[in-house]
Formats: sequence, C-alpha cells, structure tokens
Amino acid sequence: MEARDILKRPVITERSSELMAEKKYTFEVDTRANKTQVKDAVEEIFGVNVEKVNVLNYKGKFKRVGRYGGYTNKRRKAIVKLTADSKDIELFEM
Repeated sequence: MEARDILKRPVITERSSELMAEKKYTFEVDTRANKTQVKDAVEEIFGVNVEKVNVLNYKGKFKRVGRYGGYTNKRRKAIVKLTADSKDIELFEM
C-alpha cells in the first residue's frame, strides 16, 4: 500500500483539536494498515518525526431503513504523537 492509500482523512473534532496542542494528530486510516505503516505514511507525507502511534478499531453500527437492515462501514482511527523537536502538521493552511 502507498502512503496516500493508508491515510484516508484527518479527523476534526473538538477532542482532536485539543490534542493538537500536545502534538497528537488523529487520522482515519485503512482498516488493513498496521502501526508501522501508519507511522511511515505520516513521516513520508508530512515530513515529520513520529514518536508513537495508537490505533482504534470501530465496528459498524446496525441501521435500519424501513424493513431493511444493515451495517455501516467499519473504520480504523490512528492517533499519531510527534516528537518534541518535530515541526507541526498544518491541517488548515491559511
């Protein structure tokens, strides 16, 4: 997998915005990617040094539309912590 295939999109929530002050960034990643692949992808795309990666798996929720039921897509979220001497990731360019 290529780096752009591993990182799908940044997760922008109130909680993730607070974590940015601690140099922790949250991304939605491919469900097949492991921690090492996520680390390499972030370092390649943004040119930063990654200290550690935490990964969270989310199951799909059961939803109904009329009499038909199904599950939403499962997803995987990664929280990436940068080293102290690394530059910040600019998610919102001015």
